[in-house]
Amino acid sequence: MRLVGEDAFVAFGLSGAPGTDEFWATARTPASIPDGDGWVTLFLRRGSKAASIGFESWSEPAPLRRWGDTDCWYAEVRMPARLWVTYQFLVGDEAYADPFNPVGAGGDRSIAATPDAPAQPHWPVVGAADVLPLPRTRLRWSSERLGGRRTVRVHPAGGGGPVVLLLDGDDWLYLHPAMTAFDSAVASGELPPVTLVFLPAKDRAAEFACRPELWEAVRDELLPLVAESGVPADRDRLVVAGQSLGGLSAMYAALEYPELVSRVACQSGSFWWTPDSMDLADPLGGPVGGAIAARLRERPDLSGLRIAFDVGEHERGMLPHCELVETLAEQAGATVRVSRSASDHDRAGWRHALLRDVAWALGAPRAGR
Repeated sequence: MRLVGEDAFVAFGLSGAPGTDEFWATARTPASIPDGDGWVTLFLRRGSKAASIGFESWSEPAPLRRWGDTDCWYAEVRMPARLWVTYQFLVGDEAYADPFNPVGAGGDRSIAATPDAPAQPHWPVVGAADVLPLPRTRLRWSSERLGGRRTVRVHPAGGGGPVVLLLDGDDWLYLHPAMTAFDSAVASGELPPVTLVFLPAKDRAAEFACRPELWEAVRDELLPLVAESGVPADRDRLVVAGQSLGGLSAMYAALEYPELVSRVACQSGSFWWTPDSMDLADPLGGPVGGAIAARLRERPDLSGLRIAFDVGEHERGMLPHCELVETLAEQAGATVRVSRSASDHDRAGWRHALLRDVAWALGAPRAGR
């Protein structure tokens, strides 16, 4: 579906001739209209230079077209049903958030959702120019096992409780307001009080690639540091939450360090991973389930493991890998929850699953769908 003429804008609820002051005064996008089993979504940008829209994982960049010789650039993008997606405007080598979209993710990204995408309660609308609140407690961690120093933030949501270790912690600090969202979920009774530990990664491919050093360092260095911080924290009920390679690492920890990790919230785990997969032209084209599936076929006793798996319903390449690991984990005795988020491989789509699955991992009675 592609509309032509000024009807292309009227259909999306815009008025005035494109490029005029009247038009820009009421411009609010992205805006979607139905198209078969999906949507056509209009994006607008005001400027003088050619640009395109870069989407996180879901699609190739979409070029914006200029309306005559005005400063109005637009794109009509066909989107599937049920989609949360992160995007940005690409102008040459620069990337910008969408000034017509109030929902941001960091300073240079915006978030769009189709009208039928499920709501994400507890996640506040945060503009690209807004500065997210940070936890008061800041730990300086100099790790002998991992090398180097890193800053780890700790936040006692609802006064503190079981430790929730958030891998890729900087993303949940600076791109998505996890501290605020967890506070809201605890206040509503959907989560028990928890202590959030935001663990940043220095080298994701190395640290999250099924290596023992990270988890030995967490066990022997980081968690004692958290205990010494004065923040209430129950380390005996640790939940590890990870996405993509972080999800892979969380599952590896549950397999190899069951005395440490018995509760996992895993979104879109990179279960295609094998020691040599990163050298392949198509890393996802190797053995289904990768190294984790191979380990699960050894039938370890996972009767003490509680793990919530989630993957984006639009992640076609990831689904076979995740589905096999989900099945094998349950066959090995783990208590398993499986769900699909309305997204591709995108943190914007994992946000609701993060809260819900942490609640479920802790046995919260009100953990939602």
